[in-house]
Amino acid sequence: MSAKRQEAPIEKVRIIGIFAHVDAGKTTTSEAILYYTGRTHRLGSVDAGDTQLDWMEQERERGITITSAATACHWRGHRINLIDTPGHIDFTAEVVRSIRVIDGAVVLLCGVGGVEPQTEAVWRHANRENLARIIFINKLDRLGADFDRVLAEVRERLTPRAVPLQLPIGREAAFTGVVDLLSQQALLWRAGADDPTVEPVPATLRAQVAEARQKLVDTICETDETLLEQCLEGPEPDVAVIQAALRRATIAGKLVPVLCGASRQRIGVQPLLDAIVAYLPAPVDMPPVLGTLPGDEEEVIERPDDPSAPLCAAAFKIVTDPHVGHLTWVRVFSGALRVGEMVYNPRADVQERVGRIYRIHGNQREQVDHMAASDVVALVGVKSAITGDTLCDPAHPIVLETLRFPEPVIAVALTPASAEEREKLSQAVARLCTEDPTLIGRFDAETDEQTLAGMGELHLEIAVERLRREFGVRPRVSPPQVSYRETVRGTAEAVGRYKKQTGGRGHFAEVQVRVEPLERGAGVIFENAAPPAEFPRDFVRPTEMGVRQALERGILAGYPVTDVRVTLLGGRFHEVDSAAMDFEIAGSMAVRQAVRQARPALLEPIMSLDMTVGEEHVGAVVGDLSQRRGLVRDLRPRGDMRHVEGEVPLAETFGYATTLRSLTSGRGTFTLEFARYDLLPDSLAEQVIERRKEEGKVPKR
Repeated sequence: MSAKRQEAPIEKVRIIGIFAHVDAGKTTTSEAILYYTGRTHRLGSVDAGDTQLDWMEQERERGITITSAATACHWRGHRINLIDTPGHIDFTAEVVRSIRVIDGAVVLLCGVGGVEPQTEAVWRHANRENLARIIFINKLDRLGADFDRVLAEVRERLTPRAVPLQLPIGREAAFTGVVDLLSQQALLWRAGADDPTVEPVPATLRAQVAEARQKLVDTICETDETLLEQCLEGPEPDVAVIQAALRRATIAGKLVPVLCGASRQRIGVQPLLDAIVAYLPAPVDMPPVLGTLPGDEEEVIERPDDPSAPLCAAAFKIVTDPHVGHLTWVRVFSGALRVGEMVYNPRADVQERVGRIYRIHGNQREQVDHMAASDVVALVGVKSAITGDTLCDPAHPIVLETLRFPEPVIAVALTPASAEEREKLSQAVARLCTEDPTLIGRFDAETDEQTLAGMGELHLEIAVERLRREFGVRPRVSPPQVSYRETVRGTAEAVGRYKKQTGGRGHFAEVQVRVEPLERGAGVIFENAAPPAEFPRDFVRPTEMGVRQALERGILAGYPVTDVRVTLLGGRFHEVDSAAMDFEIAGSMAVRQAVRQARPALLEPIMSLDMTVGEEHVGAVVGDLSQRRGLVRDLRPRGDMRHVEGEVPLAETFGYATTLRSLTSGRGTFTLEFARYDLLPDSLAEQVIERRKEEGKVPKR
């Protein structure tokens, strides 16, 4: 089936994401979708390393998805724009930005592992965006797979509104197909067959199917008053009427359809495609996207999914392509644009000409001459764009809500192999950070050190590999280090005075500030309470810049200061000698003094820890966790294993994989996800500060 076929009308477009925990079979399912829709003519395999969507060398070598990939395929007259996302917790940014630009999602669960921590994290992100979802319980052919247990976990941990549309036929290795509850037909996949045979429901399942179908129909009817009255008064409505009601309920978030299968055996993939087009929304089913007028957050603007409306697109991914350079992936929410026309980027306040437009399929590109509402494409020529930017019609500007990403919690120091490689390393790190907003690169001029911070050890390992493979730089890499933060526990005021006489025109600025603590996660808030008569407005902004720069460099141990409010109380200036730079310096001096007087403290990242271990190893694992300053929140059975939920400081987790293997005879598994920053005990904080002093990383007074 050609990718250049006749385009589907907008009401027959589905823009969906596929989300899952690691090892739930997400990429295998995506590859099966591409195969059945004719996008590929042979089934890509994760094991064989020939998948279409996992195209990076590291993805194929490791058998995991690292970066989100996009493609488009066609099914029963519908176009499905598909975004495949990573399942590993370290690559959360790919999930966050994908959720913003899709209209519906398929959430994959493993029939053995069930609801995993990353599944819950993705579900929370989807809840915030009011995203319509379908659940696909995969790998039902595996030993230990249990559809009923996983469905119970879904209802307990994700949503009580999950409704199964199918029941499995057979268990584990004997799993051969599904019963469609609405049509009351059995779909069986014979060995090696692409397509199922349609048969009557097996006699052993008829009673169970009848009961499950009645529950399903009743639940769907309860979401629609007209349908409910019809059910109570007369015969059951037609299947088409019930399906239409289920579609409305799914789009409204009232119900979540649940399907099942085994993607590796191709069981259940075609019914999943049918469900995507039947129950997930088209762009026209979505409410208009909302934004604000640039420079005026009070004026709300909406853009409907209509090619004739003014252009509005969201940049959700930046890729540096070796052949075409800066590629900006966008979801077009409204309007249309042809190659050569201008787009406006309100954040950067620039207009740029779109040089080329590409449809993306993995790492392949198909050049087209225009884009319109409902398209997911990549643009060449929009060099100002970063992740989260809005691109719009210059005559009708709009800004969509910006994306928020979790903060990096772990860092490595990168030392170039030679002086000649220093600039090359700096540019390569900058390009990686442009592509991935959860990578933060910093250069410390005092220590002459380049650092790279990320979401976890795997995240940084992949980033360093990319520096070597894609950019040809081979820096020395330090062991991973915790990204601490600094804060204050009390309130203090201080005055910073900068005075310098050089014979001609001098320098003078005096700034008074108050520093006080805020709740965790508040960041840095700067407020101006200085009387205008004694502190001209022209000097407020430079003072704020000086304050923020000092806090970013850190006071205690060279880590950024956070969760503080800094209030500018007043100051003094000289009519002749005062300049903006003087107030930047004085602001920096004042806030440093105030922080030192406000009982400063270090904050450490606390991680949510989820483990699955054998019953016989629980005692040893819990004991080891307590020695790491960790705490257990929940213990519950999962088959013959135990699921342990807890918290542990990141600093105590380095090398934990080796320890857990030793404690559990190799059977234990775990995931870590950043939870919050919390106060580091003073005795440990002193050790960190002392070490930073020895390394020369504590800011000079």
